[in-house]
Amino acid sequence: MTKKVLITDDVHPFLIEELKGMGFSCVFKPQISLKEVHQVIENYSGLIINSKIIVDKILLDKAVQLEFVARLGSGMEIVDKAYARIKGVKVISSPEGNRNAVAEQALGMLLSLSNKLLIGDREVRQKNWQREKNRGFEIMGKTIGLIGFGHTGRSFAKKLAGMEMKVLAYDKYKEDYTHPFSFVHESSLEEIQEKADILSFHLPLTEETHHLVDTTFLQKCKNKAIIINTSRGSVIDTRAIIEGLESGKISGACLDVFENEKPHTFSKEEHKLYDRLYALDNVVLMPHVAGWTQESKHRLAAVIIEKLKKSRAV
Repeated sequence: MTKKVLITDDVHPFLIEELKGMGFSCVFKPQISLKEVHQVIENYSGLIINSKIIVDKILLDKAVQLEFVARLGSGMEIVDKAYARIKGVKVISSPEGNRNAVAEQALGMLLSLSNKLLIGDREVRQKNWQREKNRGFEIMGKTIGLIGFGHTGRSFAKKLAGMEMKVLAYDKYKEDYTHPFSFVHESSLEEIQEKADILSFHLPLTEETHHLVDTTFLQKCKNKAIIINTSRGSVIDTRAIIEGLESGKISGACLDVFENEKPHTFSKEEHKLYDRLYALDNVVLMPHVAGWTQESKHRLAAVIIEKLKKSRAV
């Protein structure tokens, strides 16, 4: 009997074509809900997910035929990897597929903030010509700290190679990790907090990193620092960063990810909280699209196929 793969999100056609070439029957349901996945998962040998499907113990226990779970991207907090291993289910992620896209977006948001591009664009459209008000600042000569030096941290470092900045990097779980990057200096978290004009976060979401950036963390940072987050929203305590921006402790923020990324589910308190953030001019805000490019859509598919083929060959 042909093995079936359930695809729960939009993917590049290349992924489906290659899976069929490997002998799988593909069921493409990008609008399927988590509840519906629970109802049908027992019929599938493979599962392709993005972020809405939580692969926990309950789902894995229902997935009696499941051989693999493939994640489009890098956020693996939605998969119980330890239990999947017990159940004999291979878990595949594809951070290599969108790391360049994330790096380009991080640099783009930083340059947009430093040059006040969003404010200037908005005012010019209103025939409001404010040159002095929109005088920006250059990132050349500034110190940037990369917190997390995995796939996206390293890719961002490559983009910074020609920006004439001092680049510091911190990764708790690596040693000699800046060796290939002569311009990147291995640092401690404390040194980055003390010296960095800009802090960029490239971390998975774990119990350890949840609300890593809180009021206490920000108080230890250099005054007027800029925060960039393209990793996971809950790495940052939303209230803490808003208060930091409002007080002037932080001079700006570039945020692609948020603690709650579904505005229609906001509580009354969250509406008030996010309205404060949205009212600020010294922020660049994007809807979790840093890894979301035409090119990365294909690369994510290619990485998953490559890893699947490799795992089947072992």
